[in-house]
Amino acid sequence: MTFTEAELTAEFAQIRDAEEKFLWVGKPHYVPFLATAVPFLLVGMIWGCIDLFALNTTMSHANHGGFPIYPFLILHSIPAWGSVLYLIWLALSYKNVAYAITNRRIILRSGVWAPNFQSFDFDKISEVDVTIGPLEKLMNCGTVRVNAGRTNAKGITVFECMTAIDTPYDVYKLLKETAVDVKTDWNYPNKLRPAENPGYHTDYKPGPPEVK
Repeated sequence: MTFTEAELTAEFAQIRDAEEKFLWVGKPHYVPFLATAVPFLLVGMIWGCIDLFALNTTMSHANHGGFPIYPFLILHSIPAWGSVLYLIWLALSYKNVAYAITNRRIILRSGVWAPNFQSFDFDKISEVDVTIGPLEKLMNCGTVRVNAGRTNAKGITVFECMTAIDTPYDVYKLLKETAVDVKTDWNYPNKLRPAENPGYHTDYKPGPPEVK
């Protein structure tokens, strides 16, 4: 299913500021988007096989005084059935997933029951990169990852991802250029700028060698 730019922009109408301009909007390709659950699913299936082996062993000894461990196995197998639930969650949430870059921020739209929004101002962005997996390459799409300063409980950086989008390199360049422009406007407002700024948009020219 394809979506027009107007249709995608309408996805963000609920939180759009009065003078906010959309520079880019996009939606992930369905199959690569679901494929992000595959690593978790593989780990979950291996974990589940181990738990099934333990369950069969327990049942084979049930008539010989074996201790029932079913409640323990249900909790222990959370990675197995949790990975399946994650895949189902991605499939159900796809209809609400969309991404946008505006002249003020990055907006990520998601949610299963109703649209949920996350937004990140450009001053929070410290790193942007592009990754393209084998499946994404086959479908001419890619993922743009953004470091917006968030970390998990272990202090590891959490990257915000615009997954399986068209023209990822163009989106990467747009995001980098917009972030620089916005940060420049915030840190150096127009009224404070000199008429000429030889240090901006110029090649670096080293000065004369230091005389000792």
